[in-house]
Amino acid sequence: MHTVAVSRAGKLVLEEYYRGEDESWGDSLGRVSFGPEVLHDLRSVTKSVVGLLYGIALERGLVPPVGAPVIDAFPEYPDLVADPARRKVTIEHTLNMTMGMEWDESKPYTDPTNSEIAMELAPDRYRFVLDRPIVAAPGEKWIHSGGAVAPIGALIERGAGKPLGEFAREALFEPLGISAFHWMAGSDGVASPASGLRLRAPDLLRIGAMLVDGGRFECRQLVPEAWLDTSFTPAITLPDGLGYGRLWYIGEAPVPAFGRPMRWIGAFGNGGQRLWLVPEAGVACVIYAGDYNKFDRWVTPVRVWREIVLGNLERA
Repeated sequence: MHTVAVSRAGKLVLEEYYRGEDESWGDSLGRVSFGPEVLHDLRSVTKSVVGLLYGIALERGLVPPVGAPVIDAFPEYPDLVADPARRKVTIEHTLNMTMGMEWDESKPYTDPTNSEIAMELAPDRYRFVLDRPIVAAPGEKWIHSGGAVAPIGALIERGAGKPLGEFAREALFEPLGISAFHWMAGSDGVASPASGLRLRAPDLLRIGAMLVDGGRFECRQLVPEAWLDTSFTPAITLPDGLGYGRLWYIGEAPVPAFGRPMRWIGAFGNGGQRLWLVPEAGVACVIYAGDYNKFDRWVTPVRVWREIVLGNLERA
C-alpha cells in the first residue's frame, strides 16, 4: 500500500501515506516516501477521468453524440468507414467497452503481445484499434479494452483543438484547484487515455468528492449531472456480477452501520489503484498501491475499502 485517503461530504477524514517500491509505466522509481505532493500512476483509473472529460466536451458541443458510429470520426480510414459491421459500433459502445472487437489485456503489461502495449507500439494506434477483428455484436459483450478509450481521447483532442492534458487542465483540473499532473505518452507522442495519467492522491480525492456531490464544486457544475447519472447506471453486467457504464464500475457492498448494502461507483487501475465513491453516504476513497501486474494481490485494496472504510462508516 502506498496511500489511503478518504473524504466525507467533501471533508478529509483519513489520510495515510507509506513508503515502498514504485514505478511509472514499468520504469522503476525505486523506493518512494509517499505524501500529498507525490504524483502516482493512476493506470486504468485514467479511463474514468477521460469519461468525465467526454461528458464535459459533449455538453460544450465539441464531440459527436454518443449514438454516432465511432468510425465516422475517422474518415482517414475509408476502408473501415465503408465496413457495415464497423458502422454498428457507436461511441456509446466504445465508452461501455462493448465494441465487440477482439482485445486481450490478460497478459502482463510488460509483454508486447498485450493488446494495450501493442497499441502503444503500433505505427498508427487508431487503425490498430478500429481494425480489430469483430468477435461479438456491439453492445452484447464486455471486453476490457484500453483500446476502446483511444478513439475517445482522439475525439476530445480533435474537438477541443488541444492535447488531452490541456483540455483536462482547463475543463476539470484548474476549476478543482489541481495544479500538478503528468500525462504519459506512447511512442507516437500521444497522451494515453487508457493509463497515462499521474495525479497526487489529494487531487484524485478532490475529483471523487466533486463526483459524490453530483459533479459540482463550489457551486459550479463541472461535469453534467445527466452524464454522471447515465455513467453510474450499469449498461452491461460483467461476469463477476459488477455493472459497468461509461468507463465506471458499479456494485454494492455491505455497510454495517446502515444495516444494508449500499451502491458504490469505482475506477480501478493495475497495481491496486482505486477511486471508490458512495454517493448516498457522501464518501470518496482513494487507494494507491504498487502491486503492478500482480493480479492475485488485488484483494488488498478491496479489504481496505470494505473493512477499514465501509466497516467504520457511521450514520451522519
